Amino acid sequence: MPQGRTDALNRPLQQHPAAPVKAARVGCAGWATPRPYRTLFGEGSSVLSRYATRFPIVEINSSFYRPHRLETYARWAASVPAGFRFSVKLPRLISHDLALRGAAPPLEAFLAQTRGLGRHLGGYLLQLPPSHAFDARVASVFFRLLRRRTQAPCACEPRHASWFTEKADALMREHGISRVAADPAVVPAAATPGGHPGWPYWRWHGAPRMYYSDYDEAALAALAADIAASQAATSPWIIFDNTAHGFATANAARLQEIVRTRAARKRGRA
Repeated sequence: MPQGRTDALNRPLQQHPAAPVKAARVGCAGWATPRPYRTLFGEGSSVLSRYATRFPIVEINSSFYRPHRLETYARWAASVPAGFRFSVKLPRLISHDLALRGAAPPLEAFLAQTRGLGRHLGGYLLQLPPSHAFDARVASVFFRLLRRRTQAPCACEPRHASWFTEKADALMREHGISRVAADPAVVPAAATPGGHPGWPYWRWHGAPRMYYSDYDEAALAALAADIAASQAATSPWIIFDNTAHGFATANAARLQEIVRTRAARKRGRA
């Protein structure tokens, strides 16, 4: 990363306030604070509390691989500011192993555990495997199952081209399920939010090499423009998942600056 960009990112930032309605909320998949970017964060009693001095949201991905106790979620919630929110990834048992079929028991267990987050729960993330083609009956049954148990926001990241149709979008809108805007995008439509408009959610994984690649200034500026153009009625979420070399932290911090600069200029013109 160029030295000038690193220096700019490493300027201390005051602890964030609760994000106003419609303000873009930027964060990472996981709350690591990589050594090269430690000065981005304030003091705290844990890695999570330090992370929360810079970013107002985080995505819990570990829930995909293993369950966490309600008390663990409650401990995480107790260590962050009032305006901080978590999204929680549904277990792979539900999304991959069961392929959304017969998922009531593990779904109920998962939702019961995440109640430990209380008011800090932002919503749920459902990521589907690339092999999971759209099946309207299977999807509808699962979404009804989910909605009978929670009305929390839910964003779905399908990775099979068959999901990017009006039929699939209409089904997600019917059940209040947002579709993630992903990068890299499996088809052009996957790059923009779809489904229900209630929770605009971007997930940038790193490109060209997923989880590893850095995003340059032009890519981040284009993302900021797309967010501004979305005219979202609720706060858009932008999560960086290119965590392998710590670039998620740098990219999220830089996007924060770009978004804030754009907002300040807009206020100035007004």
